[in-house]
Amino acid sequence: MIRTACPHDCPSACVLEVERLSPARIGRVRGSASYDYTAGTCCAKVARYAERVHHPGRLAQPLARLGAKGEGRFAPIAWGEALDRIAAAFRAAAARHGPEAVWPYHSGGTLGVLSRWGIDRLRHVMGYSRQKSTICVTPAESGWKAGIGAARGSDPRRLAEADLILMWGGNPVATQVNLMSHIQAARKRRGAKLVVIDAYRSPSVEAADLGLVLRPGTDAALALALMAAALEAGVADRDFLARHTDWSPEVEAHLRRHSIPWAAEVTGLAVAEIEALARLYVGTPRLFLRAGVGFSRHRNGAATMHAVSCLAALTGAWAREGGGAFFYALEGWGLDTRLAWASDRIDPRVRVLDQSRIGAVLNGEPAALMGGPPVTAMLIQNANSAEVAPDSHAVRRGLAREDLFLAVHEQFLTPTAAFADIVLPATTFLEQDDIMMGLGHTALTVAPRVIAPQAEARSNHAVVQGLAARLGAEHPGFGMSDVEILDATLRASGHGGWAAAVEAGFLPVAVDIPSGTDFAGFPQPDGRFRFQPDWAALGPYGAEMPRLPSYWQKLEWAGPETPFRLITPPARSFLNTSFTETPGSRKREGAPRLRVNPRDAARLGIADGGRVRIGNARGALTMAAMLFEGVLEGVLALEGIAPSDAFPEGIGVNSLVGADPVAPAGGVAFHDIAVWLRPAE
Repeated sequence: MIRTACPHDCPSACVLEVERLSPARIGRVRGSASYDYTAGTCCAKVARYAERVHHPGRLAQPLARLGAKGEGRFAPIAWGEALDRIAAAFRAAAARHGPEAVWPYHSGGTLGVLSRWGIDRLRHVMGYSRQKSTICVTPAESGWKAGIGAARGSDPRRLAEADLILMWGGNPVATQVNLMSHIQAARKRRGAKLVVIDAYRSPSVEAADLGLVLRPGTDAALALALMAAALEAGVADRDFLARHTDWSPEVEAHLRRHSIPWAAEVTGLAVAEIEALARLYVGTPRLFLRAGVGFSRHRNGAATMHAVSCLAALTGAWAREGGGAFFYALEGWGLDTRLAWASDRIDPRVRVLDQSRIGAVLNGEPAALMGGPPVTAMLIQNANSAEVAPDSHAVRRGLAREDLFLAVHEQFLTPTAAFADIVLPATTFLEQDDIMMGLGHTALTVAPRVIAPQAEARSNHAVVQGLAARLGAEHPGFGMSDVEILDATLRASGHGGWAAAVEAGFLPVAVDIPSGTDFAGFPQPDGRFRFQPDWAALGPYGAEMPRLPSYWQKLEWAGPETPFRLITPPARSFLNTSFTETPGSRKREGAPRLRVNPRDAARLGIADGGRVRIGNARGALTMAAMLFEGVLEGVLALEGIAPSDAFPEGIGVNSLVGADPVAPAGGVAFHDIAVWLRPAE
């Protein structure tokens, strides 16, 4: 068994043990007990990783396009010719429109220091367009930072010492199994209560001591009512508020106005359900708030995250053993990225294009282009934008432009790769060396190569190096192997070298905000939590946001033409579009099924298993209906990003999602979708 680390963005970055059957083949995969966050567990998707690594559909050699863009007809070519063509296209684009016409693009297909962000080394040295990575967590991150000051939190392992675990907007039973292990430990050892709040009855809601299903986008109303109840009960920690927050009489008066009956009307919850949660919140000082991401994927998502984050501050949970709050650890890793990312070569004059606005960028919208030239050449790594990005029809129109040269480096011929001029076969994490940032905990996990690259696959690092040589890019990192860069990065960051890291398997990093008796304040300039955030300082769209914790009624509201609200929570066997190729995951998920409340179905004449269509001005999709009491009336749920070929329309659910940026800093309202619903003809 070889120890390595998972790259997938769930985001546990688990320490793994992989059975190596030969220099080129793996067997079983399991979580390693050597790191106490992974705690010997990993998800079923990764446990079956052999079927992904050794899948017969993996890309085996570089390909050049023969047919129309999107058609998926290619012919094999040699690696040298493929890299030559890409370099020539980049030079031609830069010569005609300037280097900003080239846009290297990446996303969260991996958490690797080199495999995800190493493409930035080429970007910064060549002066190509920069990227603002907003597609996943920016609304949640903005809302968290609004109060706390940084995208960090308590050590999530501390929830094992809590008496009340408030899992808000997450589904760890399906999407983060090791987190669930720590929750179960608290329940077993301390009798801790688990509360899960979501917009549909997820497996985690079903596993909770108290599971609440509310209307999408209304979470802030529930949080405000809980804080009003705490003030009424006299359990607000006045000393903590005075010492560690910007609490004021105005804030208190504002919060007290939000009653439980009001919240019930807004959220669709029963008064008795909110009262039951309020009793737990008011009566349990050792509260650990574990905020998920899903509830922030609305147009009011950042404001909602801020309101929810106020809960732990109001009662002083941060200063109690077993108390605190955690969302993601996005900051504070302390890595010296000058070699890996060429962060020393960033030119602030180069425009920054919004990753989530790829459709608008490629369709030439001036605001999305930041007033600069068109994008006419791209290299995409770790991203399947034709399915994952919002407003998929617009994305595909952009990718289909004949004047856009597109190279895609991928493991499979995804719908995005089908639009490429050149497709390059990529390694999996088991065929390369890297370090993973464990954004769901507080350690770097170490991922040495386990097997040789399959067929002609090459790593992201190798592709960047090959293009740099052809483009004449000069930087010390371009002359180093992956292990040499990783070794130097670790040493420059105070973590010893690569060999020691591999031996350890993980490297603890002090990214957490100390809680309990060690609590000393928040990562704000004055150390105080902000009940009154400065939204304008967090992004260009912040001026319109509420000044106090609020249920901000900025949503894609249901109306006469689109009377239903659609959410798209993660599927257990997929991770975005990763694992949609593997037979085990596809069998477990089956065909897409739209969860419909039975009363809505009866009113519209929809039978269980019957074919239905949903749509809005952006598009329409056909699928089977599943009658499901676990959504409120007027709410629909479709789990996961099923492959485009699972729908008769040949395009996936994100074709219904708007690409307008979420205030204050951008991002996508993936769960804020108004649609119509009708039986399919």
